[in-house]
Amino acid sequence: MESKIYRELEREFQSKFDSQPSDFFFSPGRINLIGEHTDYNGGHVLPAAITIGTYGAAKSRHDRFVKLYSKNFSNEGVITFDINDENHLQKGSWGNFVKGVLQSLRLYGNKFDHGFELAIVGNIPNGSGLSSSSSLELLAGIVVKKLYDLKIPRLQLVASGQKAENDYIGVNTGIMDQFAIGYGEKNQAIYLDTNTMIYELVPVEMRDNVVVIMNTNKKRELSDSKYNERVRETQEAVFDLQKELRINFLGEIDSKTFEKSKHLINREVVARRAKHAVSENERTKIAVKLLKDNHMMEFGRLLNESHESLKTDYEVTGIELDTLVETAQKVPGVLGARMTGAGFGGCAIALVNKRNVAELKQIVGKAYKDKVGYEASFYVAEIGQGVHSISLNAEK
Repeated sequence: MESKIYRELEREFQSKFDSQPSDFFFSPGRINLIGEHTDYNGGHVLPAAITIGTYGAAKSRHDRFVKLYSKNFSNEGVITFDINDENHLQKGSWGNFVKGVLQSLRLYGNKFDHGFELAIVGNIPNGSGLSSSSSLELLAGIVVKKLYDLKIPRLQLVASGQKAENDYIGVNTGIMDQFAIGYGEKNQAIYLDTNTMIYELVPVEMRDNVVVIMNTNKKRELSDSKYNERVRETQEAVFDLQKELRINFLGEIDSKTFEKSKHLINREVVARRAKHAVSENERTKIAVKLLKDNHMMEFGRLLNESHESLKTDYEVTGIELDTLVETAQKVPGVLGARMTGAGFGGCAIALVNKRNVAELKQIVGKAYKDKVGYEASFYVAEIGQGVHSISLNAEK
């Protein structure tokens, strides 16, 4: 399957740039098993790279021009700009993610004296909450690293992706998505302390169970959603709590401390946002222990608790995600379900026995169509390798 994608991408590259690519690349999407909206709060997350993502073919140029083409956004045609041009392209152009990464890498002291050509195609549904933007950012990073022979550590690529998202695109995300895509390993989740950047690979052995991604097919753009508002609200909570607590992030306190100190928070809605961030961080810590001990029933219950908190306290779910999750939770063989990603549309995940996958798709699919009015999509998540270059000869 991948070989076919690369062959088609190679033909697309030849057609658009009248040249042969020198290198192929793959950058995955990600799911987050648990630990939602904790990354920008200095908490813990448990994401994993998945086997769908963004495929790239690239080659250096002898002049200073960058030429980009995406099969997914063919209406934009070939995007062309000078390698050191820092100006934004038109709003909504996918090329801004590439420009943002270049800008971030320049700020780390990297210099570019010639351009390159890059053609991409992705099979992550756009706006699905599976991190198509971070996948593109890390792809751009590894392309530039390879073509310019940059001696930079993987963490700089990860940080450059986040910086591009925050400073160039204007979405105040944490580092979880880029980190999972940068450091992912097959059949391993990443238990990351976003405050210290200390991480641990946790084996994901589902035994008789699988993770099913349930896509609302409701697209959302984070920069146009209430995502940045949630970031500001949790920052406000920290500011209020600092009247008595010496903290910089909500991830530094537990629920017991929060309950004793929540009277310091001036607004009730801000207190609820903080309650989610603190309790979700605790759930993530517990989830790692349960996964290591293969206590999947208890892990499933944590998924349910996570969704309820995201719905009630953080208010980032909505009718689409709630319909998928709450219907799935009642299907035989489902151990737990929750939204994954930022919310406001996008995807949910269900931990379900392999024997019940078809039943899950049928029951949840019908309920969703009846209530929302259009179809949901379902696919089994496979945990795969993080961003990497591909041997051209090996793929042919």
